[in-house]
Amino acid sequence: MICSDIQQNPDRLAREFYQQEVLTIAPLLLGKPLVRRLDDGTLLRLTINEVEAYRGEEDLACHARFGRTARNSVMYQQGGVVYMYLIYGMYWMLNVVTGSHDFPEAILIRGAGAYNGPGKLAKALALDKSFYGEDLATSERLWIEDAPTVGYYKTTPRIGIGYAAKEWRDIHWRFTL
Repeated sequence: MICSDIQQNPDRLAREFYQQEVLTIAPLLLGKPLVRRLDDGTLLRLTINEVEAYRGEEDLACHARFGRTARNSVMYQQGGVVYMYLIYGMYWMLNVVTGSHDFPEAILIRGAGAYNGPGKLAKALALDKSFYGEDLATSERLWIEDAPTVGYYKTTPRIGIGYAAKEWRDIHWRFTL
């Protein structure tokens, strides 16, 4: 597939898909191929199997809980762009911004293919800060393709958010196949 074909790929999720509410989109991403074109042209396609939803400034586990900052400003864009951030000074986290302009919400991609754990996934896909703000509808490096919606998944509390109040730690906004 050549680069010009990517932007017209009928299997790629359209920008409008991402402009729905985060809790609607999160389970819909399960089973969809996450595609990364590496620098050598190789395409990696991994099936998304685990995601977590983060919803607005009222969600005390969300990076937007303190309002807009330099780190999270992309979350305030209209859905369909990538929010990358670094944790522990070594692991990049891949998030898909969803919803409408000025309402910060995003979905952390926790696992795809054989890569369980968002840090392992980002490393396998060679993702870094350069993907911050990447447009999933037009990117030649990273996108998500459509696939039939899975009819089965489970929900559990989100992981690694011990800093949040109990009500936000216990909410079932983690979706897994």
